[in-house]
Amino acid sequence: MSSLLVATWMILTASACLAPTPALELPTRSTSAMNGKAFARLVSDLSLEERERSVEREVLAGNVPNVFRKFAPVEVVIGEVWATYWVTSEYLAIGSNLDYVIMPISPCTAQHIADKLGCALPTKKMVDDIFGAATTKLTPLPIPPSPEMTKVHVFLRHNDIVLEQRGGKPPSGLVAGHKKDVVVTNRLADRRGKVAIYGWHQKSGRPIQPLYTGHTAAWVDYSHGIRLVRREMMVGGERKTTDQVLTDATLFPLLSDEGRLVQTRYDCGESPRGPETPDLKAAPGEAVETVRFKPGVRVVVNRPAKPSRKPILLIFYALPNGNTIEWTAGKTLKPGDDPHFDFQQIAAQTRFLREAIVDRDVIVVYLENDLKSWPAWRKKWGDAEIPKIIAKVRDQFGGPRSRIVLNGHSGGGSLIFGYLNQVDSIPDEVERVVFLDSNYAYKTSRYLDKFVGWLKASNRHSLHVFAYDDAVALLNGKAFVSVEGGTWGRSRLMKTDLERFFPFDETREGHLRKLRASRGRLRFDLLENPDRKVLHTVQVERNGFIESVLAGTNAEELKYKYLGERAYSKHVRSD
Repeated sequence: MSSLLVATWMILTASACLAPTPALELPTRSTSAMNGKAFARLVSDLSLEERERSVEREVLAGNVPNVFRKFAPVEVVIGEVWATYWVTSEYLAIGSNLDYVIMPISPCTAQHIADKLGCALPTKKMVDDIFGAATTKLTPLPIPPSPEMTKVHVFLRHNDIVLEQRGGKPPSGLVAGHKKDVVVTNRLADRRGKVAIYGWHQKSGRPIQPLYTGHTAAWVDYSHGIRLVRREMMVGGERKTTDQVLTDATLFPLLSDEGRLVQTRYDCGESPRGPETPDLKAAPGEAVETVRFKPGVRVVVNRPAKPSRKPILLIFYALPNGNTIEWTAGKTLKPGDDPHFDFQQIAAQTRFLREAIVDRDVIVVYLENDLKSWPAWRKKWGDAEIPKIIAKVRDQFGGPRSRIVLNGHSGGGSLIFGYLNQVDSIPDEVERVVFLDSNYAYKTSRYLDKFVGWLKASNRHSLHVFAYDDAVALLNGKAFVSVEGGTWGRSRLMKTDLERFFPFDETREGHLRKLRASRGRLRFDLLENPDRKVLHTVQVERNGFIESVLAGTNAEELKYKYLGERAYSKHVRSD
């Protein structure tokens, strides 16, 4: 390299140092975002597909530490050609600066994230050069291989090992050596569906892991790391992309030691994990997070954006048959919109509740499954996972200060009964159980004793049943439920069973029969149906969700009336 070129390079490099260091274009991390270990525990039982959806969502929402956001420069010279490219200072991680977890993911998910962030994945040579440029070089510390090495709890174990190596402190510069890299290579051209891994450099610079393409793309173990490379780079003072350099007959040696790359990315299609349902948008003052559980359960949590030290009311709302979370949350209808968006408006009713309940933080948890039917889901998968899902969401978003409401409309009541099947007694933390026209599966022999024991255990516990006379309702001129099989029949049976232990008083408001027992903790709102209409969703739409939470409290029927005009209209949003 000529002295003049060296001098020019030094000047250009110094100038580059004066410019702002590039960083990933991600949203600012929310103060309410999950920390790393909490996120890892939350996704520990998910399938690979569901886990990686959650990882991608957290990354793109900005739930990453600063050390992953920051790019560090790597400078290379081949002959008289010099170049600078930028790489993330740490492997892909979820969480805060003080509590983050490096999350191994598949090459397809990594490529998808890289594409969205204007980045690429490194080559074998780039990994060598990154290690050479690293300001912190960590010694690889493998965990003995076992079938558990692809499990999240082993990811966490290795994360703790790396944290101990760093003395419990996050790195301040480019760090390398502690993971194998997922890389791009010419070998992938004839090994579709595989992952290429390389690295785990020792202090000598010799890698433990040679370039290897024997694993399928679905193999993700604790040792893998995802390093993003900014696609835009500098070559001899000109801006180029890594793709241009890797495929250039003259420039490729800057980034590749295996010739020009015929394929610079993983060919996974536009969305290798299948179509993704768009997440709900948070209104001002709200935070919305999506979590997936196996088998096939999607959970959306709507919570205050700024958590307080108030007790938490954690409302689990199991969706009616055939509905999506988006329909259930609701929005302002526009021409061409599906009318389902206007049937329940749970998001707007939640905003009303937050204005009415001033002594607690209200968190609503929407529960959907891939069959769009909780009775069908339970028939296929059983009930064992339901309490686990409830517990995981409670631990992450509620914790010991939370009180739980189990609520559901239509087929959503089936999830509540599935939960009851798995517990010997209803836990004290369950403050309220609500069936919004959803108690089709009630059986005296299976559930009566549990309800009675729970209601007698504490004055804080309440049971609320909503139903209308569906036995006389006509759909297209025909009856669609039996006298005993609909919610009208099941509710009458429940009331008959419970009045053996709790005497009821009854009042009437028009066609609404209001039955109350145990100082209002036990409630049946039974709507007669002389016009034989289908009033299934009306019970929810006309302030039913609000009533299901506020009934029996000091805010009952303040600024709203059950079955009255919508009290939450001002809270309905257009998105």
